[in-house]
Amino acid sequence: MAETAPTLQVWLVEDHKTYGERLMRALNKLEGIHCAQRFTACEDAFAALTMHAAPEVLLLDVGLPGVSGIEGIARLKQLAPKAAIVILTVFEDDDKIFRAICAGAAGYLLKTSSTEDIAAAIRSAAAGGSPINPRIARRVLEMLSKANEPPRDYGLTPREHEILQLLVQGLTIKAAAAQLGIGYYTADEYIRSVYEKLQVRSRGSAIAKAVHERLV
Repeated sequence: MAETAPTLQVWLVEDHKTYGERLMRALNKLEGIHCAQRFTACEDAFAALTMHAAPEVLLLDVGLPGVSGIEGIARLKQLAPKAAIVILTVFEDDDKIFRAICAGAAGYLLKTSSTEDIAAAIRSAAAGGSPINPRIARRVLEMLSKANEPPRDYGLTPREHEILQLLVQGLTIKAAAAQLGIGYYTADEYIRSVYEKLQVRSRGSAIAKAVHERLV
């Protein structure tokens, strides 16, 4: 007699009440999947992981209150290193896709995906796969292709390049200024210049672009 495959434990981090409840009900009707917990913020999931056994798969929204989904990936992986994290979002812009994958997401799906596709992604991620929406997969391939192109010259000065490198390493503006032996406001001016030259508006976008285009 064939053994029944164990039920996959899934947690959902989703702040949209209607969508979250509907998806949770739909997943719990499927054989072999049990969505036991739903949280509306990353911080709640962090707390739960300190008290309960981690699930095999975490479905994670991007646009969450407080800590965003992408920002939360690193902490979730610390607390649940064996859990596969699958981003489930309405966003499909290159910056978010690239940052999520760099942060360690196993998959990236759009909320327009059917329950069957989400369930297939859960099973694939739990088995070590990398489920990605076909349209997103094409974007990833395009990004990887661009990553093999010669790096662009954005006209960064040596000091701006140093600042960018420290941002990529995770240093704060204050820490970067201290390491370079310059004042906080001077460092901030350099960073603003980096943003302008890279044509980005945030630290995350600057880091993603620097890694993506091999600027550091």
